[in-house]
Amino acid sequence: MKDQKKDIRALSKEQLRDFFVAQGDKAFRGNQVYEWLWSKSVHNFSDMTNISLTTRELLNENFVINHIKVDQMQQSKDGTIKNAVKLHDGLIVESVLIPTETRTTACVSSQVGCSLDCKFCATARLKRMRNLNPDEIYDQVVAIDQESRLYHNRPLSNIVFMGMGEPLMNYNNVLKAIEKITSDEGLGMSPKRITVSTSGVPKMIKKLADDEVRFKLAVSLHSAIEEVRTSIMPFNENFPLEDLRESLEYWYAKTKSRVTYEYVVWKGVNDQLKDAQALVRFCKYVPSKVNLIEYNPIDDGEYQQASNQALDMYIDQLEKNRVPVTVRRSRGKDIDAACGQLANKS
Repeated sequence: MKDQKKDIRALSKEQLRDFFVAQGDKAFRGNQVYEWLWSKSVHNFSDMTNISLTTRELLNENFVINHIKVDQMQQSKDGTIKNAVKLHDGLIVESVLIPTETRTTACVSSQVGCSLDCKFCATARLKRMRNLNPDEIYDQVVAIDQESRLYHNRPLSNIVFMGMGEPLMNYNNVLKAIEKITSDEGLGMSPKRITVSTSGVPKMIKKLADDEVRFKLAVSLHSAIEEVRTSIMPFNENFPLEDLRESLEYWYAKTKSRVTYEYVVWKGVNDQLKDAQALVRFCKYVPSKVNLIEYNPIDDGEYQQASNQALDMYIDQLEKNRVPVTVRRSRGKDIDAACGQLANKS
């Protein structure tokens, strides 16, 4: 019978109000239920304590709350927490809490598996099984916020869509989730504290700009030389750098929001002066900054972290050309929670 019941969180507040009116009840009952579902994040109708037993039974007969469950939680020695999150249909995704002295960041997943084929990423080796629903994305954030309060005595401060999946290939659900996360009726977080990271889907980057989103945009770039980028991210053949560049120029013209380039330097792949110079040129198209990311090997060792000298050469080239650059040291490596390592080994 459960399969026939509708997931109540797929309904808007208006639809909930209409449901109660159709049952001969007051419309405001829909508002009460909506508040329990979103700002209080309850898992069961029985927990809706200011609603009569009869109404709770009615909800139970008609609807289900497809809530996620943290199936397994691992803590790294650096304080990072990785959650294996079980979805209502038994599939698993992973999300990560990354603490620093001043903030805690949630790294959330948007797909089960991934639609793209980046060769250096463990998630890309899993076939894409399905997109996550808005409530499943929202629930990851709620779970990490609770862990942040419990283990670090402070609420979650930032969210990055850098977990499993390509967020722009699940565009509508990601935007609906962010709408709920930033709404006063949801978690009330500022969109400025949210970063959506894409491997670079030009058409969807333009759509983000047209939709006037207020969150930040990051692009996993890794090379500004066409054939090098295609060798590590084969889908680049369909979305060449020229198209990506044009979409980012469009993004900046519309939003006035600078772009962050996520960039890993690998030994023998993109660790030469010409690679750094190509990146500098690409950075000149729109106001941007570069996050140089420490690489986390996945099992076969095909890709290796470049030398410190290569990293220093990149930093030198970027700084000389006044491109802001930071080096992001990996967190949670001992529990496979670092960038590119999320693959449900559990």
